[in-house]
Amino acid sequence: MNKMMTCMFLYSLLVHATFGQQVPLPKQPSVLKKWSTLSGNEPLVVSRGGFSGLFPEGTPNALAFAKDTTILCNLQLTKDGGAFCVTGTTLDRSTSIDVFDPNRTQTYNINGKNVEGYFAVDYTTKDIDQNVFMVQSIYTRPDFYDASLPVLNVDAVLSDESPPKFWLNVQYEEFYTQRGVKFEDRVVELVSQYQMSYVSSPEIGFLKSINGKVSKTSRIIFQLLGANETEPTTKQTYGTIVKDLVAIKSYASGIMVPKEYIWPVKADNYLGLPTTLGDSVDGVVTDFPATASNAIACFANNQSLPQKGPTLIISNNGATSVYPGSTDLAYQQAIDDGADIIDCSVQMSKDGIAFCSGAADLIQETTAVTKFMPRTSTVSEVQAKSGIFSFDLTWSEIQTLKPQIYNPEGQDFPRNPAEKNSGKFVTLTDFLELAKTKAVPGILINIQNAAFLASNRSLDIVGAVSSALSNASFDKESTKQVLIQSDDSQVLTKFKDIPSYKRVLLVADKIGDIPRPTADEIKKYADGVNLAKGDVFSLQGGGSLLGGMTNVVKELKDANLTVFVHNLKNEFISLAFDFWSDPNIAMATFIQTAKVDGIVTDFPATASRYMRSPCSDPNHVPSILPAQPGDLMSTVDPQALPPAEAPFPALEVADVVDPPLPAVINSTKDEPGAPTTAAPSSSARTNNSNFGLSLVVCLVFALLFTRH
Repeated sequence: MNKMMTCMFLYSLLVHATFGQQVPLPKQPSVLKKWSTLSGNEPLVVSRGGFSGLFPEGTPNALAFAKDTTILCNLQLTKDGGAFCVTGTTLDRSTSIDVFDPNRTQTYNINGKNVEGYFAVDYTTKDIDQNVFMVQSIYTRPDFYDASLPVLNVDAVLSDESPPKFWLNVQYEEFYTQRGVKFEDRVVELVSQYQMSYVSSPEIGFLKSINGKVSKTSRIIFQLLGANETEPTTKQTYGTIVKDLVAIKSYASGIMVPKEYIWPVKADNYLGLPTTLGDSVDGVVTDFPATASNAIACFANNQSLPQKGPTLIISNNGATSVYPGSTDLAYQQAIDDGADIIDCSVQMSKDGIAFCSGAADLIQETTAVTKFMPRTSTVSEVQAKSGIFSFDLTWSEIQTLKPQIYNPEGQDFPRNPAEKNSGKFVTLTDFLELAKTKAVPGILINIQNAAFLASNRSLDIVGAVSSALSNASFDKESTKQVLIQSDDSQVLTKFKDIPSYKRVLLVADKIGDIPRPTADEIKKYADGVNLAKGDVFSLQGGGSLLGGMTNVVKELKDANLTVFVHNLKNEFISLAFDFWSDPNIAMATFIQTAKVDGIVTDFPATASRYMRSPCSDPNHVPSILPAQPGDLMSTVDPQALPPAEAPFPALEVADVVDPPLPAVINSTKDEPGAPTTAAPSSSARTNNSNFGLSLVVCLVFALLFTRH
């Protein structure tokens, strides 16, 4: 009873949230384009159990958020013919059946294979309706709705006054028949009674048996399984059957195939060449109907695009999704992808060479650990953990390393491993020359650790940047944007007298508010602010749900400050659930709702495609609609959420005003760039503590190389 009440509570919230805002799927254009589908119409979007990429399959939430699509129901039948939509052979992974009946697993032979689990056919319709609830079957997706929403009962849903469009997918006729269920009769009854447009099955014998028994308006589709799997009627593999499309046409009007039939995936996880199965598809089955709808309505068939809007696309160390960051290839790719601003985070070598790298610690973005592990040190002024720092290596030593692609934490699937170590390191001078030669619209120079380098390593990073920009005539630039960024207000002060430069304060700390006095103080040092994306929207649900929009952007804009946001990525693990695993919706939310002036991204190609699409205009039809912060939270039972996190502190004036930069202390040591007595011990004290670790690492590498 408690779960049923929770279900009703969630459903009422869902209705309120859904109908209180625009439909999330893009509006369709009034003038239809000619498509290369069989009908000439746009491809059909078929959602598996509704919006199952977000909500458990077939639940009221999933159906409501996919109501403009065709719903694919993978049918399972109970012993008394009850029809439910649950993907798979059993109920185990997608429902709470084990809570209702913890000791009733069975093993049945299905199409020649023994399958163990909980089977719908062992229960009655009443058992499922009253005692079993859906759970999210893919564990990286939200679990807030688990065991609170009912299993989709086909008769109950389609008997409604406004039923969704339905596609019934069925299989295992022999198994159900052996268990006493009149499988064929029940399927024909469902298709005919509810006038379903599509019925599909991977079993040829079944498809032939229902020909003539369902209305001609119901299209019969042959579902092909894996190429090496065996079709139960003919005992042939699906990979063999698909080669004879003429034969398939005798019992089906279409085919539904795994995506690998069209775009094969090679052993290295890259796409192979497309097959000749079809020039284009007539529809897609997806767990994310909004993404599919956006692709069809906004990104397909766009031959000419309007001029990009005013929001800047700023690279994050170049196109770091494709090549190692801060390399010549990453910067060239970012330019080719349409970035407005390419960036260089300036680091210094021990002998005073300024070059581009995402961090002073070279461990993540180079192969430094393979060559310079004994040079590991802890520099608390730079970072808490130990590292191998650029200012402790000469430029010649750094050039012996290879760059490497940095894969974000928590991401198991690597970025572009074929180019893992491609590209060359770029000096600041090389970067500026590239920007001038390639006519890129603008550059961003990020300056880090200036105070530490001056007082502890005798390195003048501010002077190096100023000289390089002046030598390349960027101080007299009138057409390109030149952004000087730092988290140190005193660094920005050094560039205040050059009108062609725009200064950007990087806010590194997590903040929840910016009082007006703080914004006014920032204005003394900077023309703009670069915020973390978590500063723009408050996060709840363990950081996975948008709680609402903070006042941070508004306060900065009221102070006439430009606002950038970092760092947007495509990987679903970096996106709040409100963005539906779609980076386009994330960008739409930051640009249309928060109204930021620029986004920093690892994926400039994705940003360029979105911003150059007419769908980026909220007044255009169609358009990609932003998420509404807080709306998704309203559909979640508060008891299902982890405890709310304390709000981030406000950014105060004292957090903005840094002490004056120290003078660059000339080293008295013979070795260039050696530490001075003014800052004796941050690196030296840890060489001893890391020596044992270095020996272990060296031993591991020795063993690896010996084996090969």
